[in-house]
Amino acid sequence: MQKALVRRPSSRLADGLVTHVERQPVHVGLARRQWQAYVDALHGAGWTTVEVPSIDECPDGVFVEDTMVVYGDVAVIARAGAMERRAEAAAAAETVAAQGYRVVPIVEPGTLDGGDVLKIGSTIYVGQGGRTNAAGIAQLRAALAAPAGSAGAARAVGEPVVRGVPVSKVLHLKSAVTALPDGTVIGYEPLVDDPGAFGSFRAVPEEAGAHVVLLDDDRLLMAASAPKSAELFAGLGYTPVVVDISEFEKLEGCVTCLSVRLRG
Repeated sequence: MQKALVRRPSSRLADGLVTHVERQPVHVGLARRQWQAYVDALHGAGWTTVEVPSIDECPDGVFVEDTMVVYGDVAVIARAGAMERRAEAAAAAETVAAQGYRVVPIVEPGTLDGGDVLKIGSTIYVGQGGRTNAAGIAQLRAALAAPAGSAGAARAVGEPVVRGVPVSKVLHLKSAVTALPDGTVIGYEPLVDDPGAFGSFRAVPEEAGAHVVLLDDDRLLMAASAPKSAELFAGLGYTPVVVDISEFEKLEGCVTCLSVRLRG
């Protein structure tokens, strides 16, 4: 059974952090409707959602992906690169632990945001240069190294290889790139620091086209703001499942940020 963690938008969503874009007015009511449509799209694709308790005092809490990295039976709990976001992690850690995951925290001086982590099979690319630092990457590598207590992770998905890659043009690595089911990394090239850092790279025609959530081997959840990219993916044999997340895009959010995908 496929599960995803989600978290409802805060009433203070409009106060969320922005780093690489100009601040725009955010319509919280519309954002809540868009969030529900996103959750409905997951349900429609056969996913079950588990809600992390909302945290109204944290405007960016809806971007729940940033709170952790899940691999095999391990959930590495992030230590946000932005001090304002660190309170988001505690309830997320409790929720994923209740799903049976072994929890390992990133600790000082490490910083790690889940949005900086792109998993492709047993290869894990981690963006460094913005919210995630070298110490955070080193701690992630150690946490996923499958010592005696975590052999299940290696059996389930393979011994991981963690690779740091530069990020300077966007908020997180997955603001620049994600991957198709066949492992091809996709990205809007002007915002990708080093396309050659990935084994296989395909450019997409729109910034939002770089962001997909793999619903299964054929269906891709993606933003309505990337119609040319949706057409490209359809031509490759995939089925785009399109959702409008315009209010979250104003805060540098994308479809990946709004859930943590669990399997089993």
